[in-house]
Amino acid sequence: MVRGKTQMKRIENAASRQVTFSKRRNGLLKKAFELSVLCDAEVALIIFSPRGKLYEFASSSINKTIERYTQRRTKDGGSCLTSNKTISEDDHHDLQAAVSKEDSFSMAKKIDHLEVSKMKLLGDGLESCSFQELHQIENQLERSLAKIRARKNQLYREQIEKLKQEEKTLLEHNAKLRQQCGMLQKVSSGSEEKEDQVLVVVNNNNNAHDHHRHNMDVETELFIGLPERRK
Repeated sequence: MVRGKTQMKRIENAASRQVTFSKRRNGLLKKAFELSVLCDAEVALIIFSPRGKLYEFASSSINKTIERYTQRRTKDGGSCLTSNKTISEDDHHDLQAAVSKEDSFSMAKKIDHLEVSKMKLLGDGLESCSFQELHQIENQLERSLAKIRARKNQLYREQIEKLKQEEKTLLEHNAKLRQQCGMLQKVSSGSEEKEDQVLVVVNNNNNAHDHHRHNMDVETELFIGLPERRK
């Protein structure tokens, strides 16, 4: 049975259009891969589905291929042709936008991968892991635990050294306070001795004054009558 020629127009049925897209996309990616391997050609292929999903293939790097294309086009004065048509500036901007979107998609994939790895490290989602993957996770956890313990021990040592330095500072401060207290006690003792000496002198002066007053006392009596010898 001879297959009819496919008409080159938009497929109206959405399901048929999606099936056709998947087949042609896979075929195009396969051809790009074969061309790069068999002919050692540098190939970069970017495809967006009708829903905006990105599919890409690059034999080396899409960014490097675009950069090489830009340099070659600038060198040739803009005369580089593709399918006998000059690529316009709009096409170039569209290609750059596609690359930017590809970078964003790649970054999103990396973030998803990191999230999955984080969940596995926390012990979640291990049902789908093989024995080799579990062994790798175990080794990674052991290395992380060793680093955590080393860091914790370092913090302990730093804290101990800090406490020793604070203790040394306090001891020096206490020694200075003792020295100052000793000097104050000496000054206070000297003042007390001087006060005792002054008190002794005052007491002696008072005693001498009392004795002098006692010697100065005279017995006097009033007598009226003829003078006679007092008995």
